[in-house]
Amino acid sequence: MARMPHTRAAAHPRYEALLAEWNELLRRCQSTAAAQEDAPDPAPYGRELLDRWGEPQRRYHTLDHLSEVLTRTTELAAYAHDPDTVALAAWFHDAVYRPDRSENEQRSADLARRALAEAGVDADRTSEVVRLVLLTVIHDPAPGDADGEVLCDADLAVLAGDPASYAAYAAAVRDEYAFVPDADFRSGRAAVLRQLLDLPHLFRTPYGQDHWERTARRNLTTELELLEA
Repeated sequence: MARMPHTRAAAHPRYEALLAEWNELLRRCQSTAAAQEDAPDPAPYGRELLDRWGEPQRRYHTLDHLSEVLTRTTELAAYAHDPDTVALAAWFHDAVYRPDRSENEQRSADLARRALAEAGVDADRTSEVVRLVLLTVIHDPAPGDADGEVLCDADLAVLAGDPASYAAYAAAVRDEYAFVPDADFRSGRAAVLRQLLDLPHLFRTPYGQDHWERTARRNLTTELELLEA
């Protein structure tokens, strides 16, 4: 996974805390067999991921977003079947991100498959991480998919911010797509908002439905109205 480091990532105020969190997580998830054979050091994998999240083309899908999603997965951990697997998926879910590409989730899943196998995570857990990463394409987990529900709720929790926070989120998304003309962006963004609003529930965990659903729908509806005005 070696690649040139980004000083932007290393300068983030939570860089060292996030790296420590990753190191602990991967050590817990490395298989017994790998542990017995001197499992790979987690730190290079963590630095690689943090560098990816700190790439300069990102405006919303940044280290701040990663940190927020990890915080939300912890907040929702009681609803998960395997919280550590959900946390691994959170680390990888936007690890590959180019706003001008449409296959980011697939490439992120492919990265997870390669990196976790190399790092000593067993095949079953690796496959589940890959599945969860791909689920963030549509944020529509099947009923009873506890880990999918937690990851998707954590990823969408930003939609339930207060008006100022939501406005900052929407502005950051627009900045990521600065290369797209206004008319095309408005059309594409409106389609995304309608897709989300058409879901029976934006949030699937009881906590998400109780605490975030109403606010998120209000925010999405307001943004859609502004785009279509």
